[in-house]
Amino acid sequence: MRTRIKICGLTREEDVQAAVAAGTDAVGFVFYPKSPRYVTPQRAAELIALLPPFVTATGLFVNASAEEVAATVAVAPVSLLQFHGDETAEQCAQAAQAANRAFMRAFRVKPDTTPAELLEYEALCRASSRLFSGLLLDTYVDAYGGAGKVFDWSLIPKDLAHRAVLSGGLSVANVTGAVASVRPYAVDVSSGVERAKGIKDARLIADFIRGVRAADATIERSHNENPC
Repeated sequence: MRTRIKICGLTREEDVQAAVAAGTDAVGFVFYPKSPRYVTPQRAAELIALLPPFVTATGLFVNASAEEVAATVAVAPVSLLQFHGDETAEQCAQAAQAANRAFMRAFRVKPDTTPAELLEYEALCRASSRLFSGLLLDTYVDAYGGAGKVFDWSLIPKDLAHRAVLSGGLSVANVTGAVASVRPYAVDVSSGVERAKGIKDARLIADFIRGVRAADATIERSHNENPC
């Protein structure tokens, strides 16, 4: 399989263009006003207009009402919603229904989180709405949004990893090992490819994507050598 890649927290035209040129599958726009990577819906719409076909635009929300989500999507036509606050599964489902968009739910993994809890939470979200797309696994911190910290990847059960998005502290230095170890469906990075908050580095983006592809190649070779 090919691990999908999302570059999140984009605020500038040149960063969108760099992510697309490097081969990203998705880009993310942060609609949380307290974030240093916040963009207005109008600004996000301008950046989304730069995307070619088949690069997914994702909108990140924190504790926004269903009405706020729908109003944002009406201006900034993201294809996928990503909820990172204290929203219940039902509230995520209601917001997704109001915006008529599929959604991901971020789960902030704590040191004492168990594999069973991750599977149970995924089942809860899936039961809440046909619009649920999957879990994004991030590191728990006492704040909303990414903190550039890694959690214990061994907590992710193997029967969840292949359909989950891995986030939290990923960088050029560790993404190859992360993908080779966890084998997630996708990876999501923001601060790990920045030279300042909200300002991406084109070289780091390209190196990050090459790191993911290196892991994919290693996994494929291993599979071909040991098909059973």
